[in-house]
Amino acid sequence: MATCTMTGIRARERGPNRVPRANPPLGRCGALRLEPGALSMLDQRGGRRPVRTAPDEAPIDVSPICGDLQTWSPLTVQVASQSPLEPLWDQLVRRYHYLGYQKLLGHRLKYLAFLGHRPVAALAFSAPARTLRVRDQWIGWSAAQRKAHLDRLVNNSRFLVLPWVTVKNLASHVLARTLACLPGDWAARCGTRLWLVETFVDPARFRGTCYRAANWQALGQTAGHGKQGRSYVYHGAIKEVYAYVLAPRFRHWLGCHPQVYCPSHRPPPSRAKMEDLQMMLRHAGWSPDLVPGMTLTEAEVAQLADALGQFHAQFHACFGRIEHRRLGLAYLSGLLSNHTAKSVEPIALAFLDADAVRPLQRFMKAYRWDDAAMTATHQALLAETLAAPDAMLTVDSCEFPKKGTESVGVARQYCGARGKVENCQSGVFVGYTSDNGYGLVASRLYLPQSWFAPEQAERRQDTWVPTDLPFQTKPQIAQTLLAQVAQTGRFPATWLGCDAVFGADWAFLDAIPPGTHYFASVRANTPVFRTPPRVSIPRYRGRGRKPTTPRVTRGRVQTVGMIAKSPACPWTPVVLAEGAKGPIRAEVAALRVTPAVGGLPRATPVWLVLRRLEDGQVKSAFSNAPADTPLAALCRAATLRWPIEQCFQDGKSQVGMGQYEHRSWPAWHRHMLYVGVALHFLLRLRHQFKKTPALTLPQARLLLAAVLPCRTLTPAHALELVRYHTRRNYIAYRSHRKKRLALLPERR
Repeated sequence: MATCTMTGIRARERGPNRVPRANPPLGRCGALRLEPGALSMLDQRGGRRPVRTAPDEAPIDVSPICGDLQTWSPLTVQVASQSPLEPLWDQLVRRYHYLGYQKLLGHRLKYLAFLGHRPVAALAFSAPARTLRVRDQWIGWSAAQRKAHLDRLVNNSRFLVLPWVTVKNLASHVLARTLACLPGDWAARCGTRLWLVETFVDPARFRGTCYRAANWQALGQTAGHGKQGRSYVYHGAIKEVYAYVLAPRFRHWLGCHPQVYCPSHRPPPSRAKMEDLQMMLRHAGWSPDLVPGMTLTEAEVAQLADALGQFHAQFHACFGRIEHRRLGLAYLSGLLSNHTAKSVEPIALAFLDADAVRPLQRFMKAYRWDDAAMTATHQALLAETLAAPDAMLTVDSCEFPKKGTESVGVARQYCGARGKVENCQSGVFVGYTSDNGYGLVASRLYLPQSWFAPEQAERRQDTWVPTDLPFQTKPQIAQTLLAQVAQTGRFPATWLGCDAVFGADWAFLDAIPPGTHYFASVRANTPVFRTPPRVSIPRYRGRGRKPTTPRVTRGRVQTVGMIAKSPACPWTPVVLAEGAKGPIRAEVAALRVTPAVGGLPRATPVWLVLRRLEDGQVKSAFSNAPADTPLAALCRAATLRWPIEQCFQDGKSQVGMGQYEHRSWPAWHRHMLYVGVALHFLLRLRHQFKKTPALTLPQARLLLAAVLPCRTLTPAHALELVRYHTRRNYIAYRSHRKKRLALLPERR
């Protein structure tokens, strides 16, 4: 095992030696004497050092810095410690960091990051925590090793991105650039080569996204103690611990191995959390008899299969043949079953037989049955269950990752399920939400513009794309679907909710009919005017062409994110709704703002609704509701906007919304229609057994799956499955072999 002496470690790492300190020996310090009269001066001053006042602060340009990192000049990182930049660093941290300016412990190093000539971020590195359980167990060193080599660690004690800066990926880029400079700068100034950087993140304020994006490792959480004098006192403010390794071989030099972190106990809740909990329980009127026992019987569960058959019988007029009814009921049963795979083949083998696989595929793709009439019937039945005058129509897109390139609409585009650009399909969905529940009303597949190129004509023909289909953006598709839903007259709505893809399209929002108020999510970099600006044509100064374009002559553009971070933002604590784990609390702010488009204000102001959730995440939305709309109505609109996301989650986790293997245009839309019908039937079950107590959607589907007429695995059935898969694999083998032989060069 390697030794851990200072001489051995320095020889291995081949780094610079420690710079000797200029402190005098202890004996000489003891020999110091005060001049006569110095004691009286100390008595007059009370033995205290004078209070250090902040110097005159320099003016700072706070105009917004927005856009992509690539559009700006290269990022530069400069050392601010003991340089003319240090007063600027102190001023920025004192004014804009939530911890303020405090003297850093031990050796310290300050950095400023610039885009061009403007500062965008401030960082500081100082002495690490003396003892930290999750870090020490992750490193695996002993107490003696920690005492000898703690100076090889440094703490990222301050990291501030200025509030007027909203540049994507800037924070992680600043961290990466700073960490590249830190080892050399620290060795030059402090004489020590660093091994590790640590930092603490307050989960009540931040999520640590930039640290994870910069390849920092999450080690765990602190125990909620703080140093007070020579001891530690519990304060309850638990922090997340992140670390970044600068010397990957540091454990080899130490001769240690990481230990598994197993917290022995959970720290007690803080006083504030206990007071909140007691307040909630006092006002909730809770008692042990509040939740009744489950009164649902086995006889009622046994009738669920008949209820499904009767429900599907309401769609029989849409099918041309009895065989279509049988295939449709089997497909619906498969989506509601407990099978993990819910594509055509597993459904046919489980609920029909091996000979029904190909007919079920044709049923979804090519068989002639009126899926438009089935959509109308589904909407009529759903309206009977949900329709209410104060409801909300919701619009959102949902993506489905795909590996191949032959399915209709597949392209490399942004995939919300993966959070990045990925090979996927994307659909636009319209939902309906009221106090009675929620469901999916209509849907349409989004076809990227690349699919309309002339060279893609054969591809569109192979996937059965309608020949007269024009290219439409997602907001245009949503506008078409909403017009079709409005023509039915079955879904009255006071509100229209949508996500940021649609909320950023003013043509879509302006097309909403009068009497309907939109509640549209917007991004944090959306520009607005906090107060109505003055717009005019600049005065002609006698040189050049006369100005003809109006400009803003009074007023300043701010982003939505800047308003949310402002200390003057009027947050109000509210309870949005009652969730599965109790009240859903948030802080809400509603302000009247004027959106900016192209640097100019729009004609009418709107509501800017900001919601800060318990995890610190801020959601923002625009609404054209009247100026006298109460805050409670805006909070209710925020809760009505959410259920379409729950529809997507329930659809993917419960009824196979994303497990299809259809490649054609008709099959995709028929599959989504059956997904909406399946969710509708589960909603009816929840209403039917509402007092037993209320069932969740997974519980309703589980009870239904127990009585579905699925084939049991008998020896005969198992033999049938083996024969089917053997034949299928042989056909696939011959097809692939033929294609590969065609690619081989011909022998001469």
